[in-house]
Amino acid sequence: MATPRKHPVQQRSRSTVELVLEAAAQVLEAGGLARFNTNAVAERAGVSVGTIYQYFPDKDAVMAEIARREAARFEAALGEALQGAADLALARAIEVLVRVAVIHQTARPQLARILDLEERRLGIDGDADAAAQAIASDLAGFLKQRGVGDPETAALDLMNLTRGMIDGASGADPADLTRRIVRAATGYLASA
Repeated sequence: MATPRKHPVQQRSRSTVELVLEAAAQVLEAGGLARFNTNAVAERAGVSVGTIYQYFPDKDAVMAEIARREAARFEAALGEALQGAADLALARAIEVLVRVAVIHQTARPQLARILDLEERRLGIDGDADAAAQAIASDLAGFLKQRGVGDPETAALDLMNLTRGMIDGASGADPADLTRRIVRAATGYLASA
């Protein structure tokens, strides 16, 4: 599995690692996998290749860490949205949650596509599955509080519906995509 060589402890080191990860994400977005290597990342970050190798054994470990970073960002944003939607009507709450997913996947679509495809090869698909299970559990708890029958199944169905529509709507207007997903999700919940 692609893992970092070491984790930064000091603020300066954490800043350097974040700089490397963001530069790596930009290299992936600009040139895809064909141009993704530690030399390109170092050049984009303005650091030496040795600096990258201080923290990561190879480019796959860098990419895996980007995937973990993006998953953690999504999980945090969704957690905040779940808390913020606690007192909203169900349809409005679903809209808030869907918007978080749409924004996350469409903000950097090229990066999202690459990371989705590379998770299995990198051996981090287990991390992605664990994150998805945590999100499904939180969503199921939210739906259970709303009286939705079989909230565990409903949560998984809503996650898959949202993911499928986002992945299938490449280049769609995020606001329109959000409206379409909310319509599908609320229709599903009304019939569940």
